[in-house]
Amino acid sequence: MTPLAAAPDSGRAPALSIVVPVLDEAAALPAALGALQPLRACGVELVVVDGGSTDGTPALAAPFADQVIAAPRGRARQMNAGAAVARAPRLLFLHADTRLPAAADALVLRALQGRAWGRFDVRIDGRSRWLPLVAALMSLRSRLTGIATGDQAVFVRRDTFDRIGGFPDQPLMEDVEISRRLRAIGWPACLRARVVTSGRRWDAHGAWRTIRLMWRLRWRYWRGESPQSLAEAYRR
Repeated sequence: MTPLAAAPDSGRAPALSIVVPVLDEAAALPAALGALQPLRACGVELVVVDGGSTDGTPALAAPFADQVIAAPRGRARQMNAGAAVARAPRLLFLHADTRLPAAADALVLRALQGRAWGRFDVRIDGRSRWLPLVAALMSLRSRLTGIATGDQAVFVRRDTFDRIGGFPDQPLMEDVEISRRLRAIGWPACLRARVVTSGRRWDAHGAWRTIRLMWRLRWRYWRGESPQSLAEAYRR
């Protein structure tokens, strides 16, 4: 990992660090990081991890973040790199196209008093009329299974994150796999406050077609197929 913007020389560690992996997000990144500035003003650290953008993403991120670093491409690798430099004892992993609810820091800190990890319920922002149902089913499934997706802004105590070795180094299903490992330690805090995530994937490919694809990929993963072959299928 390579630092692109240095951390401030504050002697006091933040209570929470938010890690945002990015790749060619120049169009949407200023608004996404701008929405996190009230949390920074409250002492939350923001770490942006670039995976090799060619559109100027790191330079755009620098004024909005406490640290901007470069890491090998791949969400799992980028999030692990961000966790390695983050200074807080609690970590929240946030996709660049997901927005946190109001007072997310207080919600997370309160939840981690009694649990080792957790996630938020989700709302999907898009055109399809099916997206409210998709989001409700995602939240319900997660609540029943203890498995979270990256869209739900997973948060975790650092000692627990280190104990399981961070995110597995795989190109797909890293969120499912880390949930399985964390679930073995304890059930997640399932917060009913909702993050808002982009529905661009569902809008582009169709809501039910996307759901069928993701369920097929999850089924193949549970059957033991390698994340590498699943990632190839996902890209196709």
